Amino acid sequence: MTPQLQQAIRLLQLSSLDLQAEVQAILDSNLMLERTDEPQDLPVQPETLAAQAAADSSAETEIDAATDTLPDDLPVDSAWEDIYEPADGATSYSRGEEEEGDLYERYAGAGESLRDYLYWQMRLTPFSDRELALATAIIDAINEAGYLTLSLEEICQGLPDEFAVTPDEAEAVLKQVQHFDPQGVGARGPAECLLLQLEALPVDTPWLAEARRLVEQHLELLADRDFNGLMRRLKVSREALQGIVSLIQSLNPHPGERLSTAAPQYIVPDVLVYRSRNTWRVELNPENTPKLRINARYAALARQASQNGDAVYLKNHLQEARWFLKSLQNRNETLLKVATCIVERQREFLERGDESMKPLILRDVAEALSLHESTISRVTTQKFMHTPRGIYELKYFFSSHVGTSDGGECSSTAIRAMIRKLIQAENPEKPLSDSRLAERLSAEGIQVARRTVAKYREAMAIPSSSDRKRLV
Repeated sequence: MTPQLQQAIRLLQLSSLDLQAEVQAILDSNLMLERTDEPQDLPVQPETLAAQAAADSSAETEIDAATDTLPDDLPVDSAWEDIYEPADGATSYSRGEEEEGDLYERYAGAGESLRDYLYWQMRLTPFSDRELALATAIIDAINEAGYLTLSLEEICQGLPDEFAVTPDEAEAVLKQVQHFDPQGVGARGPAECLLLQLEALPVDTPWLAEARRLVEQHLELLADRDFNGLMRRLKVSREALQGIVSLIQSLNPHPGERLSTAAPQYIVPDVLVYRSRNTWRVELNPENTPKLRINARYAALARQASQNGDAVYLKNHLQEARWFLKSLQNRNETLLKVATCIVERQREFLERGDESMKPLILRDVAEALSLHESTISRVTTQKFMHTPRGIYELKYFFSSHVGTSDGGECSSTAIRAMIRKLIQAENPEKPLSDSRLAERLSAEGIQVARRTVAKYREAMAIPSSSDRKRLV
């Protein structure tokens, strides 16, 4: 496999973010390449242009000889050029200096951690030195969900001798930390976490006393959704229990997750799909489409130079730059072809939704475009399509199929949508079991086993029928 082919394959599988990094890397390393919105570094003199024209024929012969190493399933019909601009006249990938800035720092910076937030509140609390040492140790033992992971005894044992505290002092400092924001932080278990949040509510909150009693004494019955048992233990009606449970469900069992340190992930679609005059249009996102060119001055110098070390250096950079432009053009053309083929096959999904998704596998698109399946796999990985229904990864449109009673086929995506629809319409007091869901699908002509229904349900993170049971 030639280096040029390796580069073409690597560009195919890059995400839009990785492609931007790749483009910037080659701009930094290859003096022949520049963005089309950048001025030429020096004006090109007439005699230089004349020399360039005279050298074009020999230079083109060298480059054309290298093109034979590209395989058939990386087809590009356009001729070699020194400037790559998308055929649709897309806006340049690059931005002005004022607009560009550091986008990563602007949009993808990590938020404040829970521990830092607790430290900040600790410093605002009038602790003595001993209490401050203990509060620091307690905060260090709180995990990202907001729970205390060590016992107070273990925390106290880890303190230096000069900061030794009694169990009562440790409990008092813990209570102060537990009154920090977010409510429920520092709890030693789910029940204590919920109780801390209940204590922070106004005393006139409806069902507050009953909710506290349920959490203290009967939380396991709520976890098992034993509503009849709860009504007997609490001596309340179904309507009252519904109010009590609703109050508890309004609490956050993982208070620390509100301050996640994970950096937000932003998706910039690679392909834009929209409807115009009853026709679905497919275009590459201009923000992800770099517009690059060969620097005319350096290219002329490379063609003029004699056979010395500098000439070889310049010619190698010129050939590398042209290969990169060719690979970049191939990537975008292949991506557009594949996206267009997907839209043609999944037009009913775009118009009606998930239940109209057609079965589609990589081989179908590969055969339609005369490409290899591995090429389709690379070009659909980490590539996203913006449609009127939302943003989807290209791989979302590929799914296996099952047979229907009339001899047809139904995609697994459509079946999952049907299962979700049936569950949304079910009686919450008597949820549909996986067997009942399979029977409902069979009545619609979809032959699917109970365990397949369970697999699809679990893939959608939908609980089982016993866990979905709730009060009306």
